[in-house]
Amino acid sequence: MKYNECPTMEKVAIIIPAYNEEDAIAALISNIHKISAKGNYSLHPIVINDCSTDNTFQIASELNCTVLNLPINLGIGGAVQCGYKYAYANDYDLAVRIDGDGQHPPKEIVKLIEAYEKGKNDILIGSRFLDSSGFQSSIIRRFGIKYFQLLIRLFSGLKITDCTSGFRLLNKKVMELSTEYYPDEYPEPESIILFVKKGMRLGEVSVNMIERQGGISSINSFGSVYYLVKVSLAIFFTFIRLNFQNK
Repeated sequence: MKYNECPTMEKVAIIIPAYNEEDAIAALISNIHKISAKGNYSLHPIVINDCSTDNTFQIASELNCTVLNLPINLGIGGAVQCGYKYAYANDYDLAVRIDGDGQHPPKEIVKLIEAYEKGKNDILIGSRFLDSSGFQSSIIRRFGIKYFQLLIRLFSGLKITDCTSGFRLLNKKVMELSTEYYPDEYPEPESIILFVKKGMRLGEVSVNMIERQGGISSINSFGSVYYLVKVSLAIFFTFIRLNFQNK
């Protein structure tokens, strides 16, 4: 897909990992194209089809976007890293990752870009909890988020209110780091430790989120326990590994 743009415009890759998101993907891409970001920014939606078994690939292929079709299922971390690698290799200035199920309204992307323009951070996380607005998730998930908030504060010194949020803006420096290594199954909390230990400046922006517009969550009752244990261990070993590397 070719885009007509002014040579001085900064390119923003909108990274959309998608697994079986046939119900939401068309509206999501349409809403991205309705955005008018302030300043010289051009937004390019990039769908990473993670070997979907429904019609996600067929639908996305007919939309005004770039589609990366993975031959095998890599999981959320692998799909997101694939998007970052593509954005970095194609000289995008920024990357904004949003979920393919529509829970991150594209109009909220403008808030991340405007906050980035203030020049204080390399990565910005869209948080639903800073102002407690929009969809707040279930009680069980909020408990898990609170737990990871305390764990991340212990290992990084930062208070991140929405550490499981996948709604994120990265600059080119963070994109490059993410091409070298990015956590696999549930990457959001662990990647915060990675970014902080590598000296990246990280902040949060208040955004509104909504309930998923399609698809099925990968975290069920059993998955919630697995998620807590797996990510806790990943955060711990990432912290230890990076501390060892820095010595």
